Amino acid sequence: MAKRNHPRRGSMAFSPRKRSSRPFGHVKSWPTTDASEVRVQGFAGWKAGMTHILSRDLNPTSPSAGQEVRVPVTVVECPKMRILGVRGYEMTPYGKRAVGEAWSDASQIADAFPELFKRLPERKEHDADKHFENLNNADLCEVRLIVATQPSSVSGIPTKVPDVMEMGLDGGDFSEQLQFAKEKFGEEYSFTDSFQEGGLTDIVAVTKGYGWQGVIKRFGGKLLSHKNSKKRRQHGNMGAFGDGYVRKSIRQGGQTGYHQRTEYNKRILRVANPEEHSITPSGGFLHYGEVKSDYILVHGSVPGPAKRLIRFRDATRGSGKVLPDYEITYVSTASKQGV
Repeated sequence: MAKRNHPRRGSMAFSPRKRSSRPFGHVKSWPTTDASEVRVQGFAGWKAGMTHILSRDLNPTSPSAGQEVRVPVTVVECPKMRILGVRGYEMTPYGKRAVGEAWSDASQIADAFPELFKRLPERKEHDADKHFENLNNADLCEVRLIVATQPSSVSGIPTKVPDVMEMGLDGGDFSEQLQFAKEKFGEEYSFTDSFQEGGLTDIVAVTKGYGWQGVIKRFGGKLLSHKNSKKRRQHGNMGAFGDGYVRKSIRQGGQTGYHQRTEYNKRILRVANPEEHSITPSGGFLHYGEVKSDYILVHGSVPGPAKRLIRFRDATRGSGKVLPDYEITYVSTASKQGV
């Protein structure tokens, strides 16, 4: 019998496969352009669930040109976020280092955003003008906004304590970006202030966790023969006999899931409000409930389970891509209960 060949099962490119340090993703870099207008490059929302739409294919070169095609979409609820401060970075031989930061006046947001101080201490003595002067005089290489989510606007998640994170700024020079942040202190901004309907975005999220799993489920290894002694769901061997140690490239059991992953070039098919376009299915989304705030429809799947906080970033690999036109003709709100 001929020897059977198959590709290697399981990629070691994501080592170490350990648990994420936080329940939402951390964006490590923000793309830059030569735009003249300053804008925020990111947003965050909560994954509600999946449904499907019917979209008319307007691409004349497509085999399904002019026809309605069924497209899977993910619903992400995206209420407005609030701008809290700004942080500047300088470049050192060891990488970027925070130079300083300026925060909005606590009294500006104390009444409208009291839940924030469950996450952060209230800054009672903070001279924002002095900190802005220090930032303007520093040799900056990047400026980022400090923003917070507003989970009190969402009914599908149990926590009401906001999450604080950084968002990149693009356009203009650093002084213009600092001035933009200063003018926006304490204000809210929406998803449409950062992204456009029909455009591309990168999604950074933490995947669904499965805890400790063996090598068969973790890497998709092959079950040993039923004639094998004592074990079937393990490796045949762990490496060479004389080494005296196990190489790190050997696939073994361990933490599975709950890893940070980035998906590139996800298309935003619709940005809407439930008052204009109802999206909650009959009986609500499974494990989430009802969507009451602004939401978006993302083509395809998104990492993580329902209620996971999803982060959006400007597409780093989307420049130059020609996107075909589409027309949404139907959005399914049928029950997801399986009845």
